[in-house]
Amino acid sequence: MKSKVFDISITGKYFALHLPEGVVQPFLEKNLKRVKVIARFHKNEITFYGAIQKRKNNFYMMFGKRYQQELRVSENDIFQLQFFEDQSKYGVEMPEEMEAVLQSDFNASEIFESFTAGKKRGLIYGILSYKNSQTKIDKSLILCENLKRGIRKNTDLLKSF
Repeated sequence: MKSKVFDISITGKYFALHLPEGVVQPFLEKNLKRVKVIARFHKNEITFYGAIQKRKNNFYMMFGKRYQQELRVSENDIFQLQFFEDQSKYGVEMPEEMEAVLQSDFNASEIFESFTAGKKRGLIYGILSYKNSQTKIDKSLILCENLKRGIRKNTDLLKSF
């Protein structure tokens, strides 16, 4: 499932995208609140995952500074979006380094899989924030050790103790 390509701009101080109801309705009818998004501006293109949110009969999606910088857009720029059905397991693509480390540690993997979908995404985003592959491996190893130690607070799970 995918939407048509549509024009959009950033609205408000919270970096929200005001989404057209006609675009989001087919996804919501299938209970798909998380979507894969392709954003384009001039020759730049990024892919990310986002949640369709409803506030006061309007639909929004957050579009933080990181995505704005990657796409090179500012508040008044008009750019294009297209939504796709999210077919990822976690609502975000897991880095291959983290996946390999979890596959090698059954106990840590079981603990990770017991978390809520949002907590798993948060941890995946934590690993994704590192650009260097070796750092992703190191942080994934720390994550696994901390999971087995019983640490559950996201801010502590990627720290060495």
